[in-house]
Amino acid sequence: MAEITLKINHRGYGMCCDEGQEERLTELAVYVDSRLRDIAASGAATNESHLLVLTSLVLADEVYDMRSEIGSLKERVQKLQQDRNDSVSGTETEEEAMVVEAIDYLAHKIERISNRLQISEQSDQNEVAA
Repeated sequence: MAEITLKINHRGYGMCCDEGQEERLTELAVYVDSRLRDIAASGAATNESHLLVLTSLVLADEVYDMRSEIGSLKERVQKLQQDRNDSVSGTETEEEAMVVEAIDYLAHKIERISNRLQISEQSDQNEVAA
């Protein structure tokens, strides 16, 4: 296990992670800190605990939006695949195949990012609770 210190809201938080995951965890902390600073700058929070809760809710909202977008992309891919299968000529252009493949790839990538954000958010919530 690797140990690193992450800075969020000018505070250091010691974290353990799998070897090789240090950079990813640091990137996540930078993102969380960035979102936290945006919320703090807006004056929406009354204290640090409130700021952390608001930040968690904003990040959760982003995750839900991504999930919705993934669902829409999956529906589009399925429709394109169905349309392709229903095609009378049965031929598709190479460009159409590339578009379908690209949308499918992006949908999977967004889903992986969403899962990582959800895991990160759960870790943040557990740390705040502790």
